[in-house]
Amino acid sequence: MNKPLQARTRIKICGLTRPEDVDAAVAAGADAIGFVFYARSPRAVTPLQAAELARRLPPFVTPVGLFVNATPAEIEAACACIPTLLLQFHGDETAAQCDAAGRPYLRAARVDADIDLLNFARAFPAAQALLLDAHVEGYGGGGKVFDWSLIPADVPAPVVLSGGLNPANVTDGIARVRPVAVDVSSGVELAKGIKDAGLMRRFCDAVREADDRLAAGL
Repeated sequence: MNKPLQARTRIKICGLTRPEDVDAAVAAGADAIGFVFYARSPRAVTPLQAAELARRLPPFVTPVGLFVNATPAEIEAACACIPTLLLQFHGDETAAQCDAAGRPYLRAARVDADIDLLNFARAFPAAQALLLDAHVEGYGGGGKVFDWSLIPADVPAPVVLSGGLNPANVTDGIARVRPVAVDVSSGVELAKGIKDAGLMRRFCDAVREADDRLAAGL
């Protein structure tokens, strides 16, 4: 839907809180590591904590900061601690508020039968991609899979597939949605904020398997 068959699906592992989990995610093949700057989340970290974790990242692995209705000062503080931070807006932010940060960003959309993803995408023309997640109570991921058939074939933006992904279903998700990237958090955890190295490795292996199948025309 959103990428040529030969393209490699990028992998973002979100909600990391421990140095050993960052190292394991990188070793597994993650392209991006997500840090949650939302105090109500059990996976929340401070900008200083995230900066310490981000220093472990090798070149070409992108740190991503997840924000929910954050103030400009909160966003600025995180960017000051992690100069290469890619922003991810997961709350009720308007396009003007997202653009005001002056940084590349992803815009999350909570998908259900009531959302018009075409209009949503057009409302955020500067977004590098739309991150599609399940619509759950509150903000942030709820570990729930949404109905992938609700994604229009002509969304005018790259799509990052999220919401309840795990090593068992991500291959099917990539085959059906063809996203430019996938985003996982609870699907590779032992507990909230505590990742499992084996699950992260299996998840990344499943993504590569999906890409190999698409490249082979299977």
